[in-house]
Amino acid sequence: MSIKIPEDLRKKMRKLKDQVEWSKEIREYIQRRIREIESKRTIEEVHKMIESTSGVPEGTALQTVREDRESH
Repeated sequence: MSIKIPEDLRKKMRKLKDQVEWSKEIREYIQRRIREIESKRTIEEVHKMIESTSGVPEGTALQTVREDRESH
């Protein structure tokens, strides 16, 4: 892969080459962005799944807690 970098930015990068491993920095950034995008997509899919399911009847939680307490 190759990218175009403006000459002024390239000069600044060269000045810092002893302090920064640019290829590593770029790889890590790309990996981080991929994780962010995949996470966002997963969250969106979960939201769609939740929205598409029907809810439970009102009072279900209360009834379940009551049954659990009575069983002990």
